[in-house]
Amino acid sequence: MLLKKNIPLKYVFGKIKFEMLLVAVYTMIISTLYYRFDLTFIVIPIAVPMVLGTVLSLLLAFRSNQAYDRWWEARSIWGAIVNDSRSLARQVLSLMDATYQSEELQHFQERFVKRQAAWCYSLGQSLRKTDPVKGLDRLITRRELNHLMKYDNVPAALLLLHGKDLKEALNNGWINQYQQVSIDQTLSRLCDSMGKCERIKNTVFPATYSLYTHFTLIFFILLLPFALIDVLGFMEIPLVIAIASSFLLIEKMGINLQDPFENKPTDTPVTTISRNIEKDLRQMLQEQYEPQEEVLETERRFYVL
Repeated sequence: MLLKKNIPLKYVFGKIKFEMLLVAVYTMIISTLYYRFDLTFIVIPIAVPMVLGTVLSLLLAFRSNQAYDRWWEARSIWGAIVNDSRSLARQVLSLMDATYQSEELQHFQERFVKRQAAWCYSLGQSLRKTDPVKGLDRLITRRELNHLMKYDNVPAALLLLHGKDLKEALNNGWINQYQQVSIDQTLSRLCDSMGKCERIKNTVFPATYSLYTHFTLIFFILLLPFALIDVLGFMEIPLVIAIASSFLLIEKMGINLQDPFENKPTDTPVTTISRNIEKDLRQMLQEQYEPQEEVLETERRFYVL
């Protein structure tokens, strides 16, 4: 995710540099035809692009709002994942009867809590269509890692292991039935959050709406030079470029925000959130947390974009 407060202009206008070049060339051609070859009949009333620009503004505003809603929903879901992950670790570490504290129980708690951190990483990587088990070997056992290879949905498999361990804790007498139900409800909320993320990932923004909006934008830019040339002369070139750039940037913003799990700088920062969750869970286990160099390098890449 873009984490800088001041986004470089090079990055912003780099997204539309080719479009700006085409608009500049197109506008200069219209100006040349008007002044060089005296084709004055190509002038159109300025009211034509104004009306079209008003319609286009409404379309882009709706598009941007819907795209931002998708991005914010994704961020809200991951906020819930943070809360439920902490709650799960707290329940596992605090709801066990002190009478049964043993080395076996401590090992069980450590395995359960670390697996939850692994689930967060795995979910983020799965949503971004990267290897869902990459880097999990430092959080789960080799046996569990081999078990996950059998599943297409690795985060779901990790939740299944959570459920089996919960049943084992009940059978060993470490928790009672009421505590089992309480922890299982937290697991269900995590499963719901996973499903919501998958819904956003697998539900594409309507292609026809995007296509019609893009065509309207192109038509608006094509008409704009014909309406301004009679009023501004050659000064219309920078003005048309500025107006076109504004609309193009708004369109690009909507395109980037509408898919929050595509491993882009505008994504929901699932790697950073997962790293913070791991840090909190390890501290709850009273362990020293040191972020992996590979994870840090991934985040640095987004910082410098």
